[in-house]
Amino acid sequence: MYWLFKEEPSHYSYDDLVREGKTSWTGVHNNLALKYLRSVKKDDVIFYYHTGSERQIVGTMKALSDAYATDGKEILTSKEIAVDVAPLDRLAHPVTLEQIKRERKKNFADFLLLKISRLSVMPVSDEQQKIIMAMSK
Repeated sequence: MYWLFKEEPSHYSYDDLVREGKTSWTGVHNNLALKYLRSVKKDDVIFYYHTGSERQIVGTMKALSDAYATDGKEILTSKEIAVDVAPLDRLAHPVTLEQIKRERKKNFADFLLLKISRLSVMPVSDEQQKIIMAMSK
């Protein structure tokens, strides 16, 4: 499965993740984003998207764990969910939001990055993943 996680680079950038080697992805509050975060499984690949002024996919991460509740509650009812992640690769060329918007009609008509722009965790289809990787070459 593929995912896209969004973060403000001034808060925690892909460079920060590379420097630390791994982190626990926490702080998701939106109910739909939490639903998606709960679905992340160990070894899933995650695109790292810098929000704010950058608005681009800059790298990939790997889920080191299944999603888990950090507060001891059941994962389905907890609002405090985390996934442990580690960096995989920096994209040779970041894929910008503008590039994805240009591909909207052909390949990204249902991409949540374009439909629900404030969502911080979202699925990426196999086909969308292939297109993003090709765009980054």
